[in-house]
Amino acid sequence: MDAQAELRIIRAAYAKQILAAANVLDVRVTQAFAAIPREDFLGPGPWLVRRWRRDYVSTPDADPLYLYTDDLVALVPERGLNNGQPSLHAHLIHQASPAAGEHVVHVGTGTGYYTAILAHLVGPSGRVTGIEYDGALAARAKANLAPYANVAVIEGDGTQVPFDAADVIYVNAGCTRPATRWLDELADGGRLIMPITSDEGFGGIAPDRTASAGAVFRIERRGADYLAYWISPVAIFPCAGSRDEASERALAEAFTRGGWRKVTRLYRDQDIPDERCWLRGPGWCLAYH
Repeated sequence: MDAQAELRIIRAAYAKQILAAANVLDVRVTQAFAAIPREDFLGPGPWLVRRWRRDYVSTPDADPLYLYTDDLVALVPERGLNNGQPSLHAHLIHQASPAAGEHVVHVGTGTGYYTAILAHLVGPSGRVTGIEYDGALAARAKANLAPYANVAVIEGDGTQVPFDAADVIYVNAGCTRPATRWLDELADGGRLIMPITSDEGFGGIAPDRTASAGAVFRIERRGADYLAYWISPVAIFPCAGSRDEASERALAEAFTRGGWRKVTRLYRDQDIPDERCWLRGPGWCLAYH
């Protein structure tokens, strides 16, 4: 058996393991994780791997089999910037439910691994717009994703870059508020996957990681309405362009009060009473009903 055939078997086993770790039964997502080579997006090995609450450890050599575990792999280790945990992404992608023919906007493309998985899910009749703030990462993503005809990568601020109406907006960075553009450009029936993170942290995250602690919400547009619910805790790199001191304070207070799992709606430009709002910002609030 040649090396590529062995890797296909390893990827298939990896896909099943991470979907099991995510407690997700989704044949399409399993197939996507099995199809996309993670090594194509991480540069030459050996690689630095980081497991939960541990420092980076180098793989013994450049054999790609070491990448097929449910662990973080460094992209820019000096900044703590990683290729995210596969089981978390499996869970969030399952929640986003990208379908064949849809348009997905991926904010925080990094070097493109999860962008490629999204591209596999929407298929040749769909498309993915990847947006990456960091110029060096954007250049790597463009090179890595060049073989994917249904992907376009844009360097820029994911809260400001114009894009066509999206069926899915998949945000891979921690914000403190929803960007107006995300809500405006979410198509009717579209799904926004939005991690919100507080500098204060919550849920027992270690003090040195509190800047990246938070919760992920799924927002679904229904005409002028936005349904919302909590789907996961998260520790993730901050989102440039979608953080400010006032919303940092408001979010920290909201996490201190608790109740994020009770959120059911996102309201825009409506006078919602304070007792119904879990988190409020100028012109919007995440509310309980």
